[in-house]
Amino acid sequence: METLEETELCFPQLLNTSCVKTKRPHYQTMLINILLFSVSLLTTSLNLLVVISISHFKQLHSPTNLLLLSLAVSDFFMGLLMFFHIDGCWFLGNLVCNLYQYLAFIIGSVSVATMVLISVDRYVAICKPLRYSTEITQKRVKICISLCWICSIIYTGLYLKDNLKQPGRYISCFGECVIFINYIAGLADLVISFIVPISIIIVLYMRVFVVAVSQARAMRSHIAAVSLQRSVKVLAKKSELKAARTLGVVVGVFLMCLCPYYIVSLTGQDTLLHASSAAFVIYLYYFNSCLNPLIYAFLYPWFRKSIKLIVTLQILQPDSCEANML
Repeated sequence: METLEETELCFPQLLNTSCVKTKRPHYQTMLINILLFSVSLLTTSLNLLVVISISHFKQLHSPTNLLLLSLAVSDFFMGLLMFFHIDGCWFLGNLVCNLYQYLAFIIGSVSVATMVLISVDRYVAICKPLRYSTEITQKRVKICISLCWICSIIYTGLYLKDNLKQPGRYISCFGECVIFINYIAGLADLVISFIVPISIIIVLYMRVFVVAVSQARAMRSHIAAVSLQRSVKVLAKKSELKAARTLGVVVGVFLMCLCPYYIVSLTGQDTLLHASSAAFVIYLYYFNSCLNPLIYAFLYPWFRKSIKLIVTLQILQPDSCEANML
């Protein structure tokens, strides 16, 4: 009796089948909930500002910014999912749990695919500047972004089909939110969603880094006027080099936040992913969605300017979409 009194259950009315709540001091639970809510609110707000900025101002409708728009949309939805990430008991039922996990996997897949597209965009812009305007067009980028979302939805549906067919099949008690991933499926996902795209990103950015450094040296060198004029034609624009550095920071931060999640996922043959397990890597994975717009705020002047116009409601004025943002 003493044990039952001390044990806190997720569903007290189900003594034999309810999960046990995670025991923490009250102040610690409050602190975690406040922190999660604050990060979630900040993530959704900042990414919504990015979405409004790029969508509203015509001058920002570049292929690169369309990729940032796709990333911001996925980060926005990730911020919304943070509201439902309860470290302890799950009270929303098995069906909502599976939908939650399904959406989280889709958003993660879209983010990785978008990072690959951003790397390709920077590679062409820096390494093949004369072909950039013809090869990387808004129409092609829109098609690639649409394919990213469609393929992610289909791929995640196949990956989690067993969990979606029978919601709650693998729970051990009520109040638990888990999905089951067998070793073969987990290994395939590791290759498709992590190893292959991350390898592409690293190889492309290494090439971009080498070319950007050589071009920066060429621009600083004191050579004859005729030679300088010839070389400038094949060099990437200064703005493209700056964009490459900024997006390099975004990609680097993304890799640091993503790698721990996949490293943890390797620790086991058949994996049960709990909503409350591996909390640190899951929070880190979510927190990346908040970091991206913060990076834009520090490194992109157009984003700071657009925030000012949005907050002061100047975007409601006629022809505000034609404002000079660059």
